[in-house]
Amino acid sequence: MSYSAFRTGYAPRLAVIACGLCLVAGTAAGDQRVNEMLALQQSATADDRQAQAEVDALADETQEAVSEYRVRLQELDRIRRYNDNLQRTIDDQEREKASLNRQINEFGDLEQGIVPLLMDMIEDLDRFISLDVPFLPEVRSSMLTQMRDVMDRSDVSIAEKYRRVMGAYQMEAALGRNMESYPGELEIGGVNRQVEFLRVGRVLLAYQTPDREETGYWDTRTQEWRPLDDSYRSPITTGIRMARRLAPPDILTLPIAAPEGGGS
Repeated sequence: MSYSAFRTGYAPRLAVIACGLCLVAGTAAGDQRVNEMLALQQSATADDRQAQAEVDALADETQEAVSEYRVRLQELDRIRRYNDNLQRTIDDQEREKASLNRQINEFGDLEQGIVPLLMDMIEDLDRFISLDVPFLPEVRSSMLTQMRDVMDRSDVSIAEKYRRVMGAYQMEAALGRNMESYPGELEIGGVNRQVEFLRVGRVLLAYQTPDREETGYWDTRTQEWRPLDDSYRSPITTGIRMARRLAPPDILTLPIAAPEGGGS
């Protein structure tokens, strides 16, 4: 084969081979570019995921912060309401304290007026008892002594002192409306004798010895004991039994002096 014929037949073959090499080289370059693009996409996806995770974490923190803020607002509101109520309570206590101070000052003024009045009432009661029918002298004298002691005690309130004095007056008033009998001693003819006393209100105070041999009464006019004749022995005995609830109520003939009346 001649050189010309060789070149003519071999040249097309070289061109085909060259094209094939170019295609192979182009395909390799394209694959590398695709791989690079895929790598970039994967990197971007990973970055997106990380960014989303950070966004989610930040959203969670924000939600927690908002919830915490709401809780703190509720606590602040409760504290504010508590403080408002506490302030109203303190203001009310201050008003009450001021009122108590005024009452104490007023009570001090009132006490200065009541104490002398009570002491005068005790002295008036003492004079009344000394002029009254002399029944239960020891009991009534002891009552007066106790009231005077109470008036001097600092641990007894003014209200209790007032109650004691008024109680004594009420008791004395009740004695004028009832009837009683009690044992005691009485000097008769210069000798102390055991007797049974009969008191009918304040109009009669009589006595009778246990053997019923002697009977007498307190004469309110002469302020002394006087004997009674035998006509009063049985009525006085019946009166003593009535006072002891040993006999039913009955009409008695008693030595009661008629009140003195002024002439016209």
